[in-house]
Parts: sequence; structure tokens; C-alpha cells
Amino acid sequence: MQNLPILFKKQLNENTFMFRIEAPLIARKAQSGQFILIRPNDNGERIPLTIADYDRDAGWIAIIFQVVGGTTMQLSQLDAGQTVLDVTGPLGRASELEGYEGKHVAVIGGGLGCAIAYPQAKRLHELGAKVDVIAGFRTKDLIMLEDEMRPVCENLVLLTDDGSNGNRGLVTDGLQKLIDGGTEYSLVIAIGPPIMMKFVCKLTEKYNIKTVVSLNPIMVDGTGMCGGCRVSVGGKMKFACVDGPDFDGRQVDFDELMKRLRVFNEQEKQSYDHECNLLKMAQ
Repeated sequence: MQNLPILFKKQLNENTFMFRIEAPLIARKAQSGQFILIRPNDNGERIPLTIADYDRDAGWIAIIFQVVGGTTMQLSQLDAGQTVLDVTGPLGRASELEGYEGKHVAVIGGGLGCAIAYPQAKRLHELGAKVDVIAGFRTKDLIMLEDEMRPVCENLVLLTDDGSNGNRGLVTDGLQKLIDGGTEYSLVIAIGPPIMMKFVCKLTEKYNIKTVVSLNPIMVDGTGMCGGCRVSVGGKMKFACVDGPDFDGRQVDFDELMKRLRVFNEQEKQSYDHECNLLKMAQ
């Protein structure tokens, strides 16, 4: 779909933004856990972003993104009333959330991972699950989606690395405290930095709790052809764009994933810092 209007823009913290984009065909089929590929303009890359929310009747989808490179910078400079060049989706396999009615589920989000954790929690709440949300951020200034998450869970635990919100700790600390308090979870969903997901899985393994993680590796075409999003799961190669993005956390090779995610860090920084003189002349 091309030239889609931005209906709403909100800045969630210093470098994180939420858009609602008019995309009725995508909204009609979107499900929790799926993503889109979006390109802001002719000069931008196609980047994957999770569908953070959607309204089938109103015909919009929501995305949340952090400015980390050139394309996300271009995207952040657009305003409501303007358009994005093209959007492809919904892509990926929808999260398998049915069957947890009345059961206790913990949804854990780390930083920007809350953009994916929120729709998971919302859907589980709609299905009748008892949902606890544990969200971790570096500081209180980076806390986002608190107002959206609170109505879709029974307990919302907000933690910060520096304790600036009055509740210092890691998401694993929050989960351990709830388990020690007697909560028996049928499922834990963890979404955030790979190192966070790795240690959540190490914790839940001790209690034999099923744990699902959502992976966001390097991705190009979103259809499984390029192989850029390959991850090792249970000793086998999987493609996050078509086999995921959700996987059994105990089976994921997080060390390999973290190594691959660092491959283009320097180029990403350069694209963020670089100012193209040719583009300036064309404006």
C-alpha cells in the first residue's frame, strides 16, 4: 500500500514515537504479534516494525519506533497529515494466545519491547487471561505506554535500572518476586533486548514455565527469501519473518542472535549522523 496518511503522532519519550497510519486493508487482517515493513520516502530503507495496535472498524494501525538510524530519523520527522511512502503487511505469524482463558500469564517488556508486549497483553486480556505486565526501562523518563498497559492487566510492575521511579530492579527481579509471592504462571512472554530475554528464559526454566520470545533480527524483504533474519532455534535455522517472530525462548541461541545484531552497528550510526549534500541541494 502506498502513500498512506499519518492520522496521529505522539512522542512517547526523548527518541520514541507512536504513529497511527490509515491502512484499512492491513487493519482488517492484522493480529497480535505481526509486523509491517515501512518506507517513509524514496531515500529511506524498508524497515520492520511491529503492529502495536489496530482498529479494524476505523481502518488504522499503530506503530512505535525508536530513532536509531537514518530511516527512523526520517520517519520521526513526518507529522500527522503527511504520508508514508509505502507499507507492506501484515507479515509474520500471529501470536498463539488462545487457550489461556482464566490462566495466569506474565507479559514482560524491556524498553522498546513494550511496543510489542502491549498488544500481546491486550489480546490475552480480551481472551480472559489473568495478565501481569512487567516492564523495565533505564530511567523513569523512558517509561512509555503506562496508561495503555494498565487497563489490560491485573498487575503492572514498572521497574527502572536506576530506581528513578521509586522501583529499582530488572524485569527478572519483578518476575521472581511475583513467583515467590505464590503466582503460578502458565505462560511467560518476554520481549525486549536479547540479553533480557535470555535471562528471563533462564529464570523460567527453573520453574518449568513455558516461555515465548519475540525476535527482531536484521530483516530485509520480510518474506523469507533474503535470509537476513535467520536465527538458530533448537539447533535448526529459522527465519523470523515467516517462522516467527515468536519462538520457544528455551530453544533460541541468544548469543548468536546478539552477535548478528551487532554486525551493522557502525553503519547504522553513520547513517544517523550523515548529512547528504545531494539531498540538501535537491530540496
